[in-house]
Formats: sequence, structure tokens, C-alpha cells
Amino acid sequence: MAEYPRLLHTALDTPEPRALAEFYRELLGLHYRPGDERPADGPDDADWLVLLDADGVRRLAFQHVDHLPRSTWPTHDVPMQLHIDYAVPSLAELERHRARAEALGAQVLLDRTDDDVEPLVVLADLSGHPFCILVG
Repeated sequence: MAEYPRLLHTALDTPEPRALAEFYRELLGLHYRPGDERPADGPDDADWLVLLDADGVRRLAFQHVDHLPRSTWPTHDVPMQLHIDYAVPSLAELERHRARAEALGAQVLLDRTDDDVEPLVVLADLSGHPFCILVG
């Protein structure tokens, strides 16, 4: 049987790797790869951080860039380039996680929670990357 490359993780560019990693760590219940935790003392100048799930599987990585133009979605002046979809089982859970995301600093870009077929909300994370939370 042929072997195929497997997805290792999704890497997001950001001017602030620690802040964005913290956002997703809190939002998704992930944890840092050993050695990537916040330093106890001294500056946090990490250029690359990785978050793992409860089974130790890499899920997201964060790479430092000096400048990142925010997506202007839904207009296409600066396209999304990438977005991540997160599924929840019910509209109540969608609303709960939307509130959590907003409390962590996300901004709502599109609210389609009243859609009968596929309720969803599109948010932007701290660096402007769009992501969706949908009932699915």
C-alpha cells in the first residue's frame, strides 16, 4: 500500500506568536508542545510555537512574521488565504463558543446563526485570520 504525506499541523503566520497561541490554546483546549510553554522568567521572543491536542497530536503552529496584512474578508482586497472550520453539535454550543472566542479577543465577521441549513459564525482571530464555528 502506498504511503502518503500526513498533515502534521496547520501553521499560522502572526506578528505575535504567543498571543495567538494563547488564543487558540484557550479556545480549543490545547496545550503547548514540551519546551514551548511560556518561559518562567525572561523575554518571550518565541518565533515558532506548537499546540497539541489531548492525545499529543500536533494541531496548530504559530510562526513569527514582522508584518501581516489583516484579511479584509468578505471583501477581497486582502483575501482570507486560509481559514479553519470548527464544528459543534448544536446552536447552543455554537453560541457558547462564539461568546468564548469573543471574550478571548475574536471579532465577528459574519453572523449566519439564523441559517436553517448550516448555522455558522465567521470570526477573525487576534492576527485577523478568519475561522468559522458551525453546527455540523
